[in-house]
Amino acid sequence: MTITRSFRRPAAIAGLAVATLALAACGGGERPRADLAASQVSTIGVNSYLWRASLETVSFAPLLQADSAGGVIVTDWYANPSNPGERVKMTVTILDRDLRADALRVAASRQVNQAGNWVDAPVQAATVQRLEDIILTKARELRRQAIAN
Repeated sequence: MTITRSFRRPAAIAGLAVATLALAACGGGERPRADLAASQVSTIGVNSYLWRASLETVSFAPLLQADSAGGVIVTDWYANPSNPGERVKMTVTILDRDLRADALRVAASRQVNQAGNWVDAPVQAATVQRLEDIILTKARELRRQAIAN
């Protein structure tokens, strides 16, 4: 029985290697351009189009954390120079390797300055939705550019 087990494993590994080589040979020619810009591009831990679009979208604010493996971007507080009495902080989370609307989540915090103290204030849901829309639009454009090249 031990002799049978010792021959099974090398035979299985050899069979797997032959099958892998056979499948690789089937590819033959060039891949279509659309494959190069597939919606599931992830040389990092998450969809690279969503990642790049997210970084571009929140680039106006200083970054506290950018984890491409986990798909999390956290900004520090940002105050618009034209409205220094208000500041925002954002967290962008990419949840999947696919370029899909439900693979993105944006959260924002807002504070207003009252008598020298920063006090939490509500963020309009439309603001968060608008950020998500901007990121998704940029990600789709990055993908279109990759297909065109």
